[in-house]
Amino acid sequence: MNELDLLKRLLPALPTNDSVVLGAGDDCAVMDLGLPDRWLLFKADAVVEGVHFLADTPPEKIGRKALARALSDIAAMAGTPTAALVTLGLPREFNPARIEAIYAGLGDCARQHGVAIAGGETTTNPGGVLLSIALLGWVAKDKCLRRAGAQPGDALFVTGELGGAIAGRHLDFEPRLAEARWLAAHGEAHAMIDLSDGLASDLRHLLAASGVGAELHAPAIPISRAARQAHRAAGSRKPPLLAALTDGEDFELLFTAPARGAVTLLDAWQKQFPQLPLKCIGRITAERRIILRDRDGVKPFPEHGYAHFA
Repeated sequence: MNELDLLKRLLPALPTNDSVVLGAGDDCAVMDLGLPDRWLLFKADAVVEGVHFLADTPPEKIGRKALARALSDIAAMAGTPTAALVTLGLPREFNPARIEAIYAGLGDCARQHGVAIAGGETTTNPGGVLLSIALLGWVAKDKCLRRAGAQPGDALFVTGELGGAIAGRHLDFEPRLAEARWLAAHGEAHAMIDLSDGLASDLRHLLAASGVGAELHAPAIPISRAARQAHRAAGSRKPPLLAALTDGEDFELLFTAPARGAVTLLDAWQKQFPQLPLKCIGRITAERRIILRDRDGVKPFPEHGYAHFA
């Protein structure tokens, strides 16, 4: 049983109430607390030693990644983060200096994005260091972007480059907060998700929420230098394109927008964010499947990205 199979069993029984605008199944929970113009965003995320980082990972980067992952989910809904609680799990024997350095990295990331670390919890965790972040944010009611909303005929866009994040970028990525809010402010995006488990998996989440399919254009997929270098390394069997589609932990934005405005959007983006590429990588279709178009024609695309417990 993988992560998605488990969630299908657990989620239907979860209680809810009238404050929940959008519950489990998107990048953040969306709550209505009676404010006239905005909704509350609520996100929980965790990093675990041996899964998201190793024992020799620089501790400042561990703390930074723990918060940045949750910030990326706030970005996926075009929100603004405000405050976080941190649950810290430690083995009985730990190095206090290492933990202080982890918190230094977490604090630097929080200050960069205007997030208050308002408290948290500590507990024993025999398996190693664990940090769980509960993050609050807000979004204007008329600017909230969701996974649902993609329409047949939409163009499909992705920011940055994909694949090979394990070479280092999974510790140093920048949550695309400003970029997502810019998209929402300009009314360009219909649906959006951040890429944590790989485009092949996260695109499926967006399509399922929207009830549509997609055609990917292989030559347009922005493959990172790290993914290409990994392929050239001795013993690597994953082609760079497959790495870009399935590796995960890119933390870029994947979104759809009307195809008729694609050129205008790309031009405006380049002026606003000249250091961050934006690529149109395909289109949304009415048929609920993913196909890949390359130089040899069109074929089904069955691959998935990362899945816990798989």
